[in-house]
Amino acid sequence: MIPKLIIISAPSGAGKTTIVKHLLSSGLNLGFSVSACSRPRREGEKDGKDYYFLTADEFRQRISRGDLLEWQEVYPGSFYGTLRSEVDRLLKAGQSVIFDVDVVGGLNIKKIYGDQALAIFVKTPSFEVLKQRLVARSTDDQQSLSKRLDKAAWELTFAPGFDYTLINDNLETALNQAIEVVSDFLKD
Repeated sequence: MIPKLIIISAPSGAGKTTIVKHLLSSGLNLGFSVSACSRPRREGEKDGKDYYFLTADEFRQRISRGDLLEWQEVYPGSFYGTLRSEVDRLLKAGQSVIFDVDVVGGLNIKKIYGDQALAIFVKTPSFEVLKQRLVARSTDDQQSLSKRLDKAAWELTFAPGFDYTLINDNLETALNQAIEVVSDFLKD
């Protein structure tokens, strides 16, 4: 089987990370693409496991050398992205690569790899459900929640650019659908 790429993108609160973790534990020979970032390492985080931690200057150098498949400056001097070397490492090891990335980054990776990549957009059955999930998390103040919801509304406009849209209405059903869609793609 030729290694392929599985891109999972979604607005915050749609269940993307839960689905990625499930796929990683499913025995499908998937390797997780660890992202790079320029933010400070938090307590307990390990370089190369949680992120590849770079300084903002190192990140800018990597961008100028073309070392990143996709990247974004989330806040001034705070960069996140996907290193080509990370993807190459996993592919050379014979693993298909799975990404947990934002929608723009996901579409950029899809553009580079074309039919070798499956881009899955995860969303809730409605914007109201997404809002309820984010409120239930109780992790954001009203201003942060409002920003997340505005960003989510914008991200939803990118769904048509993905190969497959997975509606996460019932988690067990969504997890089973994810396994089915990814398994079918990897067989081809």
